[in-house]
Amino acid sequence: MTDLHPVRRALISVSDKTGLVDLAKALAERGVELLSTGGSAGMLREAGLTVRDVADVTGFPEMMDGRVKTLHPAVHGGLLALRDKDDHVQAMKDHGIGAIDLLVVNLYPFEAALARGADYDEMIENIDIGGPAMIRAASKNHAFVNVVTDVEDYQPLLDELAAHDGQTSYSFRQRLAQIAYARTAAYDSAVSNWMAGAIGEATPRRRTFAGSLAQTLRYGENPHQQAAFYLDGTGRPGVATAKQWQGKELSYNNINDTDAAFELVSEFRPEDGPACAIIKHANPCGVAVGASLAEAYRKAFDCDRTSAFGGIVALNQKLDRETAEEIVKIFTEVVIAPEADADAIEVFAAKKNLRLLTTGGLSDPSEDITTYRQVSGGFLVQGKDNGQVAPDALKVVTKVAPDEAQLADMRFAWKVAKHVKSNAIVYVKDGATVGVGAGQMSRVDSALIAAKKAERMAEVLGLPEPLTKGSVVASDAFFPFADGLMEAAGAGAAAVIQPGGSMRDDEVIAAADEAGLAMVFTGMRHFRH
Repeated sequence: MTDLHPVRRALISVSDKTGLVDLAKALAERGVELLSTGGSAGMLREAGLTVRDVADVTGFPEMMDGRVKTLHPAVHGGLLALRDKDDHVQAMKDHGIGAIDLLVVNLYPFEAALARGADYDEMIENIDIGGPAMIRAASKNHAFVNVVTDVEDYQPLLDELAAHDGQTSYSFRQRLAQIAYARTAAYDSAVSNWMAGAIGEATPRRRTFAGSLAQTLRYGENPHQQAAFYLDGTGRPGVATAKQWQGKELSYNNINDTDAAFELVSEFRPEDGPACAIIKHANPCGVAVGASLAEAYRKAFDCDRTSAFGGIVALNQKLDRETAEEIVKIFTEVVIAPEADADAIEVFAAKKNLRLLTTGGLSDPSEDITTYRQVSGGFLVQGKDNGQVAPDALKVVTKVAPDEAQLADMRFAWKVAKHVKSNAIVYVKDGATVGVGAGQMSRVDSALIAAKKAERMAEVLGLPEPLTKGSVVASDAFFPFADGLMEAAGAGAAAVIQPGGSMRDDEVIAAADEAGLAMVFTGMRHFRH
């Protein structure tokens, strides 16, 4: 086997016809014979190119609504034959099989049909058979055959041919084969995962996940770790689909934190009023609603001004000048919002290190999404925590019932607690977090840390007492003992929202009654590890 091999004959069959004519013209100018099928052949002929139908090569017409056209020895023999094996070459001569040196195929748009919510029958028709079969054949024989599955590789192919006088190198063909195998794997992954959902198979025997490279990152969580960012193809609004208006490339940690911020702020729908979330290290250091975005930002900022420095700001409505002017008063890594007006963009333009992202909309917190996490030797799969508790599902368990203002703050605190690392304790007053305790091994410690932060902020703000006085407190899971509840009461909390379900619920309720607290149970917990 020699390293360089010429491209004399190409088979082209694509669903996505972007750049097709330009590619085919460039190949034809090099004297490459063009074979094609269906719509691809028609488009090339309209462009004035000479094209031979695959049906002429196989001796069989396209049939069964196009399901059978390339599944034939004349095609697969041309892709799989080893050019340096005498018996393979002789078999080609004996059976009139011509070698195919280049395969250009992209697959039926299954993922696009899935994204638009096509019905079962349409999804089945968008499962490509001949395409993956040819791709796998050509990829296996990359010692001699080039296989191109992505439009992005059209120009690199032409550059390679130009560099080697119509030939391609082995290393180039290897790279194309790797890309092609990844494409068919991703395609089959999309099909199998869709079918599992369609037939109600929650835990299929085999589960695969796939993605396409969005960007290679400078490094991961730390400089010695390699990292990259991949897209899953769902198009869910967020950091993966956002437009970046300014600032340097997002880092691994930026992407992770921005996703956490946007998922949290998406809990607050725009029609319910402005909301802001400020995130640091994937945990909220301030969340608030307000009469305006600027007010919501200021209230969120006042929860923990120290941690907000260098944080991520997420907004649930169009960013305006007033809010932008508030944000730029301190260093902020990323701001993400559904939209931003021209005035806000102008304000940020003076801050070259600030990244501004717009998403075109919020994500849907109730959407049924599968999430996964790697562990040693495997990975864990679960549904995204999209749990919602209706107001009428809250169960008052104490002698004192919360008033309407407390109930509103409880519902707010409960939404925030879902996005705080466990053990999570969240103090809220007047639609704003006033203390957040996250990621502690003890719920008591989370309550203490949140209260201590509130005390420090009271000093910074010049308040006579911490804002935890008269607040409500949310706990992401039940209080196993009354000690954590009493720490919250000691910080001034007047009402509590928690899941309930502890074997000591009666003791906790009795302690709440003795302290004069109002408490409700949700019947649902929100662990976030």
